[in-house]
Amino acid sequence: MSEKAHSVVALRRSLAVARLVAVPILAIAAAVAPLTQASTTVWTVLAAFAAHAIVQAGVAWRRDVSGRADAAAIVIDFVLVTLLLLPTSSAPGQPLRSVLLFVVASAALQFGRRGGVAAAIAVLPAVALAEWWRVTHHDFPFQPEGLLVREGIALFLGLTVGQLVDRLRDETALSDRRAAEAERLRDQLGRRVDLLEAANRCARALASSLELEQAFGAFIRELRGLVPFDRVALVLAEDGAAEVIAAAGRGADDVFPPGSRRPVDGSVLETVLAGELVYREDMTESRRHPEESELVALGLRARLAAPLLSGPRAIGMLALVRAEPRSFTQEEIELVSLLGRLVATGVQNIRAYEAERSTVEELRRLSALRADFVSLVSHELRSPMASVIGSARTLQERWRELSPEQRESFLALIADETTRLASLIGDVLDTSRIEAGTFSYSFRPVAVGELVRETVAAAQVGQDEVRIVATVRDPIPPVRADAERLRQVLTNLVDNAVKYSPAGGEVRVSAYTRDRRVVVDVTDAGPGIAREHRKLIFEKFGRAKTDGGKPGTGLGLFIARSIVEAHGGTLDVRSTTGRGATFTVELPAEA
Repeated sequence: MSEKAHSVVALRRSLAVARLVAVPILAIAAAVAPLTQASTTVWTVLAAFAAHAIVQAGVAWRRDVSGRADAAAIVIDFVLVTLLLLPTSSAPGQPLRSVLLFVVASAALQFGRRGGVAAAIAVLPAVALAEWWRVTHHDFPFQPEGLLVREGIALFLGLTVGQLVDRLRDETALSDRRAAEAERLRDQLGRRVDLLEAANRCARALASSLELEQAFGAFIRELRGLVPFDRVALVLAEDGAAEVIAAAGRGADDVFPPGSRRPVDGSVLETVLAGELVYREDMTESRRHPEESELVALGLRARLAAPLLSGPRAIGMLALVRAEPRSFTQEEIELVSLLGRLVATGVQNIRAYEAERSTVEELRRLSALRADFVSLVSHELRSPMASVIGSARTLQERWRELSPEQRESFLALIADETTRLASLIGDVLDTSRIEAGTFSYSFRPVAVGELVRETVAAAQVGQDEVRIVATVRDPIPPVRADAERLRQVLTNLVDNAVKYSPAGGEVRVSAYTRDRRVVVDVTDAGPGIAREHRKLIFEKFGRAKTDGGKPGTGLGLFIARSIVEAHGGTLDVRSTTGRGATFTVELPAEA
């Protein structure tokens, strides 16, 4: 029951009690009054009033009494009091006449100013009737001033009490409205607190680990209990592309899987990056973004994307998708929007940790490569130096004892090992110049076909264990290049192919034109290169595990790729383990 209904019931009960109290008071007043023939009528009316008071007392404790019943009770009060006034109007002082003021006060209390004025106006004919009865039946003189005074008192009482009652009711209504508003605001605040607590739980779950899979798994478990979904994804904007860093739910491994990248232009992420929350109630009604076709193909229809806000800037989005259209409620939308603000920090921490970890792993790998390089170079230097020193001492100490053929053999060994040392030192110096940006080039038109033939001829003269075949598909347009640097690249590739090919094998060098680019393929019959090592061999000091005991510093392919890229070309490798490898050089043909 409302506060207003409570006050009406309380007033009705108070008036019922007042009626009950008025019965003995009226009886005493009637008993002491000098009544004559009308005494029987007075007591009859008093009995009727007592019965009416008892009935209203019983009614007052009921909650389903209408305002019409209250008005009827006031009318009955007025009629009974009027009937009581007529036979007592001849009594000195007319003590029962003031009972009419009770009726006026009752009407004002129950119906406000309108009820009080109406009752006061109704009092005037009742008092006039009593005055007429007094003049005609008891020969009393007419007293108009008394009539006006009593009416004035009734009007004043009705207006005053009614005004107070109306004001009290207005204040009560205002208080009720404010209480209802306060209760509504309290409920809203409670919902906001619940939303904030739920969002904090999800954010804490995402921040519970710096490992993306563990953190995202904990986040999903919390989120699923708050906002059910069929698919969820965290997407970041990286260099103009939308990168999915984590996804779960329907089609997560096939459609936009973690690690996949799509252009930002035209996607929903483009709108979200402007700081807007996007709610697509039903993606089947219109395809606003290109990725929605693939989501609809999975049976997903409703999509909610909230920006991940890092300060004022959006760095990505949190996207939830459901199969049911128009299935996200306003509370869920508010929660997901709040999550976008809280989750961004956790996502950035994880990304920063992953970047730092990648950097540490890269530094650790480079450190290991440098250590291997130092060990390798030490070995590569020690072996030829030992051979040179040993051969020189032998020639010095036993020159006369050695035959001319033996002397020539030792001198040839010294020359070969010295050349090997010079090549090693040259690779180290070239690497240093490339890193410092001081590696010089002299560009001019170069005939690649002729350069291939010369390189293959020189390599064939230097060894006889592996057959080297050159195939030049003329015509080949010239390229603008440094001839000596290109010769260095081709020599390195051919020497590597010969080194890793078995005795009696064959190395094929092919030169041709493809799409206005000059292409040179160097194919060997060696052990091949495993997939995980194909990137490593082009890095400084990088050597594949299949190298075995083959000498080398791991700098040749790094230098070769750097030279080719300086010419605007590419150097790549194709290989099948156990079936050789093909190194391909592509250079832009001169216009």
